[in-house]
Amino acid sequence: MAKQSNLETFLGGVAKILGEKWQVDLLLKAGDTEEGEAISAHKLAARSKVFKKMLESEKFKVLDGKIETVTLYELKQEELEALVEFIYNNRSVLSKKEKKHVGSLYKAANKYEIPHMQDLCRNELITSLNSSNALNVLEMSLNPIDRVLTFYALRYIIPNLKTICNSDEFKVFFGNYPEIAVVIVKFALNDHTFN
Repeated sequence: MAKQSNLETFLGGVAKILGEKWQVDLLLKAGDTEEGEAISAHKLAARSKVFKKMLESEKFKVLDGKIETVTLYELKQEELEALVEFIYNNRSVLSKKEKKHVGSLYKAANKYEIPHMQDLCRNELITSLNSSNALNVLEMSLNPIDRVLTFYALRYIIPNLKTICNSDEFKVFFGNYPEIAVVIVKFALNDHTFN
């Protein structure tokens, strides 16, 4: 059996308290969470500037042992589980579960100011670009503007525009972002390429 390094032991200890629900002082719920399905968490694990500010407010002071509940309405239960696991595990790569929910985690990382997770999600979105998801990735990159993700999405879309134009996703995208869709088409018609 291989011996764990000091770093692995340290990081594993944080993940272990999540699994053991040790000294829980916060409950997290997703928008679709059923009654009683909240995730036990710890304020100390607030690796997000937004969570930190929220949890420092008067509303979240523990009174008489009552544990406060925070509901993240924009996330589904499995997405929230993936977010919490990421925060507790301090990974340098996304897990299989996190990759499954990469779009939602990218948006959550932006909203809750978790830059490391946003970087990992951006990289995963870039490496997984294809004709069926390129417009969704481009849309994610626009709110708020993520120039790197926008560049790579456009770099994929332009040479594959004939295929993408025939998709239902393009029709929806064109309806939501007509100015950007026109720019994409003009750019492609002028044989511009991204390098």
